[in-house]
Amino acid sequence: MTVPSGYQPPAPMVVPTFFIRQRVTFMVNRYEIRAANPDGSEGQLLAMAEQKRMKLREEVVFFADESRSRAVFSFKARQRLDVGAEHDVFDEYGQPLGYFRKAFGASMLRSTWHLSAPGIEAVGQERNQFIAVLRRVWNFIPFLNNIPVPFLFHFDFLDTRTGAPVMSSEKRIALRDQYTVTVPDPRLDFRVAAAMAVALDALQSR
Repeated sequence: MTVPSGYQPPAPMVVPTFFIRQRVTFMVNRYEIRAANPDGSEGQLLAMAEQKRMKLREEVVFFADESRSRAVFSFKARQRLDVGAEHDVFDEYGQPLGYFRKAFGASMLRSTWHLSAPGIEAVGQERNQFIAVLRRVWNFIPFLNNIPVPFLFHFDFLDTRTGAPVMSSEKRIALRDQYTVTVPDPRLDFRVAAAMAVALDALQSR
């Protein structure tokens, strides 16, 4: 069988749809990641992510379950508290899976991220320009600074070469931040997609 030129095989771990739910505790942000059942409901736990606050170099570790006894992947910033820092995604053995970074200049009016993984170069932006501007106005009003932004915002990542959708993250209506993440591109490893999706919440204000 002849392999087409430029063919990229599916990633080792492919999860087409999953959900992320934030848990806020003292000094630690946690994220619960669950697969989607065929009927669209939340299914099995895929990973628990933990972000420790007040660290000079941002790092989020993903564990196999709620016991947090086995780290299965992670992402870590290359620079210290830099709004444009590149973040590498690693597997449980410390091998790189991909990386992402926020495009600081382009994000002034509309949050923009660059995502890279084997066979994939993608750019993600807030889907709605109007909502993006409203969020920024909200954050500039002093008495609203400590109140969570009430607007739902979504991100779409497109392949920079073909323009095809790579992944999307849609915020859901809930008391705590919740997201539905879809990954139509089978080349994108679940671990990279999950890291990017959690970063969209954990690092969005950076």
